Amino acid sequence: MDNDLGDFLRARRELVTPAEVGLPPGNGLRRVPGLRREEVAMLAGISAEYYVRLEQGRDRSPSAQVIDAIAGVLQLDAEGTAYLMALAGPRTQRRPARREERVPAGLGLLLATVNVPAIVFNKYSDVLAANPLARMLSPGMMPGVNRLRALFTDPAAQGHHPDWERYTAIAVAHLRAQIGTRTEDERLHALIGELSLKSDRFRRLWARHDVRTARAGNFLIHHPRVGDLELLIEKFSVVGADGLEALFLHAAPDSPSAKALATLASLAPAD
Repeated sequence: MDNDLGDFLRARRELVTPAEVGLPPGNGLRRVPGLRREEVAMLAGISAEYYVRLEQGRDRSPSAQVIDAIAGVLQLDAEGTAYLMALAGPRTQRRPARREERVPAGLGLLLATVNVPAIVFNKYSDVLAANPLARMLSPGMMPGVNRLRALFTDPAAQGHHPDWERYTAIAVAHLRAQIGTRTEDERLHALIGELSLKSDRFRRLWARHDVRTARAGNFLIHHPRVGDLELLIEKFSVVGADGLEALFLHAAPDSPSAKALATLASLAPAD
């Protein structure tokens, strides 16, 4: 039986040190890198036996108060706490229906008319549509490419992304946020299994159980023709299309990156 709640609790407590929650280091060798189970239980105000049952999957109906207390001990933010609440709530075992994924016509027209790199991708990070400037900017933005697969398995990806380690961490945390608790998704399992086999970096990041929706931020990329660009990310959920997101990249006005982007735009072919 899957124990998603227990896996999450175990992974997150191993990331919190005793010093971070005001506990002394104690004597002797610690067998776990972070908090012990009994330490989490004590700080959350519950019995150690009950917490062990939660981690082992023998109790799947903790109260909201218990989950909130544990979230505080594990130093989860609002999104991480909501994710933990969802894991602890009633779970449906219904397999998601396979639906044809289509980019709305109006959004496709918008991509073709904006003068910044723009793509549409699904919750698995498959690129469904991209305008010419996005395709010029990065091979990872070509329609049909899976951005996660390219990021973790393409040897050239690290050269394209000067902040590859930060970017990969954000990408995996965003994948967890996008998928939520729908862990019965066979397509998701296939992607995670493939990336776990092919990339040590992905396997370590997935085991952390970080959950964070990435909506905005900086995007650093090295382009062989125009050099390094520091772009701003704007990301939006596509209304009426479950799991689809649109991403737009732009630069601060009159910045070196804006000039490089303008040069790249002059080289991009029209659709």
